[in-house]
Amino acid sequence: MDQIANPSPGFQRNPGKVITVEPYIGTVTVRAGDAVIASSTRAKVLTESPYPRVLYIPFEDIDFDQLRKTELSTHCPYKGDASYWSVLPAAEAGKDAMWAYEQPFDEMIEIRDHGAFYPNKVTIEANPA
Repeated sequence: MDQIANPSPGFQRNPGKVITVEPYIGTVTVRAGDAVIASSTRAKVLTESPYPRVLYIPFEDIDFDQLRKTELSTHCPYKGDASYWSVLPAAEAGKDAMWAYEQPFDEMIEIRDHGAFYPNKVTIEANPA
């Protein structure tokens, strides 16, 4: 890829910033009570210091029937605009519990069509292989 079509302004301003995305070797399961919201052996781990690592799960492994997209949107200068979904079985605690970068900047294209969940709103089980 010689030319970046949708470059990240964050990386342009701060080229020393490091964000890594690597495969998670194992199974990641997301639950709200007894309901399984997502389960995947194809999750990715995003590491961005100083933040805790984040597990991103492919959309194909997320049960969107148990989610509802919300109006919330946030912006990251490195990743792009994030959309949010509420986890319906978690009721009020599940409000805006999942986010995804549907059109991320080119540098973060690996997390496109992947969702991440807030660990204080749902239960995230990561079991290494």
